[in-house]
Amino acid sequence: MADDAPLYSALGVIRARGAIGERSLADAVAHADRFVSLIPPDARTVVDLGSGGGLPGLVIAWRRPDVHVTMVERRATRADLLQRAVAGLQMSDRVAVLATDVAVVCRQLPRSFDVVTARSFGDPGLTAGFIDQLLAPDGVGLVSEPPAERTDVWAEALRKSPALTDGGLDLGIRRLKRPAVAT
Repeated sequence: MADDAPLYSALGVIRARGAIGERSLADAVAHADRFVSLIPPDARTVVDLGSGGGLPGLVIAWRRPDVHVTMVERRATRADLLQRAVAGLQMSDRVAVLATDVAVVCRQLPRSFDVVTARSFGDPGLTAGFIDQLLAPDGVGLVSEPPAERTDVWAEALRKSPALTDGGLDLGIRRLKRPAVAT
């Protein structure tokens, strides 16, 4: 595995500016690594909703140089911090930071991403709706979940997004899938 010192340094700057609340960056990166482990090997595009302090978006980009990562953060100051981190980590050629609302991205780039990630983004209904709009055929949505199983909550949320199926909980991450379109 690559030397993580630059990643930890970038995340440390973001945390010092108040955009990451976790006490342990090692724990935060370990949680983000769970997202990385669930990204299909053939995925080429990832969008991270409400990227905040860059978790899991920066970790995904650092660990998976083969994918293009788009981080969406509507707060301009946090988007600026993310942009500086991306530049400092020399990933500007394959990581985009969009300082806008996720709804705007849904209108501009519908069904454009192989993977959609969300950590501390919103309630399941809202999150599933955005994933439904952004996820390409045969794509996967990955949503960080609290420790308690919430299958019933997701079943209700997915009633409004019938193109998505619940792939269950894996490593504390809810997997939502969009089947491939028949040709």
